[in-house]
Amino acid sequence: MSLFKRSALVGAAVAGLTLALAAPAAAHVTVNPDTVAAGGYAKVTFRVPNESDTDSTTKVEVNLPADQPVASVSVKPITGWDVATTVSKLAKPLEAHGASITEAVSKITWTAKAGSEVKPGQFQEFDVSMGPIPESGQMIFKALQTYSDGTVVRWIDEPTTDGTEPESPAPVLKIGPAAAEGSDTAAAAPTATAAPEAAPADESDGGSNAFGIAGLVAGVLALIVAMLAYARSGRRETAPATAAAPASGDKPTTGK
Repeated sequence: MSLFKRSALVGAAVAGLTLALAAPAAAHVTVNPDTVAAGGYAKVTFRVPNESDTDSTTKVEVNLPADQPVASVSVKPITGWDVATTVSKLAKPLEAHGASITEAVSKITWTAKAGSEVKPGQFQEFDVSMGPIPESGQMIFKALQTYSDGTVVRWIDEPTTDGTEPESPAPVLKIGPAAAEGSDTAAAAPTATAAPEAAPADESDGGSNAFGIAGLVAGVLALIVAMLAYARSGRRETAPATAAAPASGDKPTTGK
């Protein structure tokens, strides 16, 4: 292996390690789980990481899609946070449990009390129970994240048609097929779609850290493999050449 190739291999490994270390910075507001069954009720969790190095998150606003309203929305209390819901009149009434629903929750706002803000390097989870879930498609929850310095990050970009992730993606909840009535799947649906309980504000983002650690390990392994390849190629190039021994059946020739 030439010196140029060995250098390129080591450089690629180092680049992979650098990208692995930088991966956690890509965190954004998400909804978990990302898929629920149509027609039923589900508990979803909005996970909000703090991406600032100096300021804390003081307020989170989640807008429910106006074109896919749900009749029932309830929020789980979080210690140290006030929560308020905005109710809006529906353009088209909903039918739920034999009743016509003309108004529905259109926005949920969580505001931190002093000392409960999401500090740098931390995240918070906000639980919401809602239903009945629309029959198909996806629900796009446009979210606003306010920091202590007044900065507002708008997580409102809708999914792209080419599959690439937008700069500030909105949380997206996909809607899967409805569970069959009376089946084991239907009975287990509330448990399967339930998200973890809201984490205390002083915990770090376990999901982002897990991806960061996995990326770091992969980068280190790539670097070790590159260095081993470099050492082996060096030994092959410096090994002395040995003269070939005559075949067993050959006789030496002599001049006459």
